[in-house]
Amino acid sequence: MAAVREAAGAGAGAGAGSLFQPLSAEDGEQRPAEIESLCMNCFRNGVTRLLLTRIPFFREVIVSSFSCSSCCWSNTEIHSAGRIQEQGVRYTLTLTCRQDMNRQVVKTDCATAQIPELDFEIPAFSQKGVLTTIEGLIDRAVAGLEQDQPTRKAQDEEVAAKVEEFIAKLKQLKEVPSPFTFVIDDPSGNSFVENPHAPRRDDALLVTRYRRTPQQAAMLGLEGEEQDQTPAGSAEDLRNEVLQFNTNCPECNAPASTNMKLVDIPHFKEVIIMATNCDSCGHRTNEVKSGGAIEAQGSRITLRITDPSDMTRDILKSETCSVEIPELEFELGMGALGGKFTTLEGLLKDIRDLVERNPFTLGDSSVPGKAEKLQEFVGKLQEIIEGKTKAHFIMDDPAGNSYLQNVYAPEEDPELRVERYERTFEQNEELGLNDMKTEGYEAEGAPGR
Repeated sequence: MAAVREAAGAGAGAGAGSLFQPLSAEDGEQRPAEIESLCMNCFRNGVTRLLLTRIPFFREVIVSSFSCSSCCWSNTEIHSAGRIQEQGVRYTLTLTCRQDMNRQVVKTDCATAQIPELDFEIPAFSQKGVLTTIEGLIDRAVAGLEQDQPTRKAQDEEVAAKVEEFIAKLKQLKEVPSPFTFVIDDPSGNSFVENPHAPRRDDALLVTRYRRTPQQAAMLGLEGEEQDQTPAGSAEDLRNEVLQFNTNCPECNAPASTNMKLVDIPHFKEVIIMATNCDSCGHRTNEVKSGGAIEAQGSRITLRITDPSDMTRDILKSETCSVEIPELEFELGMGALGGKFTTLEGLLKDIRDLVERNPFTLGDSSVPGKAEKLQEFVGKLQEIIEGKTKAHFIMDDPAGNSYLQNVYAPEEDPELRVERYERTFEQNEELGLNDMKTEGYEAEGAPGR
């Protein structure tokens, strides 16, 4: 903890009081804190460097790097500096070419990495958190298997031969001789896989957010906390009272307070609005959650933006809602930006800010021309916000808990179309509905049944 405090002091001095500096800072003022520490390889003193940084488009992380001048041993780790997310996340990537091996990955220590085609898995807590590439993760796995090969050969040559054969398959995989699947499953929600086509949709990358199981919550030490998150009191009490509870600021991690209020949206339903205001850094955020049940059908809302006044429409985007702008070939997956109750202009500006802070357009690993494409996208999005360009804005929510204001209510809105549809099995699976039984469960538990 002393090391972290020292690093925090160095980071704060480097950026006008900001604890976590952006990963892509161009002012050259990012300086890691250096701490003398014991080398676990030769037991002499080495140097640990700690850097508190913010990955835009993601969240705050602590990067630590150790090096020993005596035995030349080195080690690099990454730790999430933010809070555990409300939902777990699963990234499923189909690799088809050698370039895909260069995708950057944030893998926390509680995440599981899998390659189904080889029946290969890196279990949770078997490796430290790391910021690397997919090729780097495979190299780490190969190094971990090779280090125990001399012992295996001495004890059981047959097992050692099978491991050697598997290592060869892993090494061959780096050349991507045929398409294969790479999966990262993180119940904490703090892992990340790069989308090189951002802000456009990546057809090869599937991002799924899910509710943690009780076992996963217990593994993260959240079992008791998650059970206590539902405030006591009836719905009537919530309507007449603003509840307040302590939390940490998502921007600077300083202690802050969150206000929660149950609000009835006309022509829609009740929602819960949560607002956080940080006195330390001035950061403000709001999040909205549905106050009712999941609807029997999903909803797809399409608005044709034809006038600048459309930007003032109220909008409720639930955390299960995805957003699409066909004219820009842009899609925002469910879970991104969380739940929001704002205006159409406010949501589009949040999308613009999210795209502008993408860190993977800078540095040595950036693809030529990517930054220019992002700037072109931001320019087109700004024209839509300013009412200079007509476009379609589509909200697809399988839970049916999103809303876009009808300014002609209770009459029909000629520019707004709301479609109801039956959810697919996969959508029900993501919402956790396939395993949910609400009828006939009493009979199953009755004696003699």
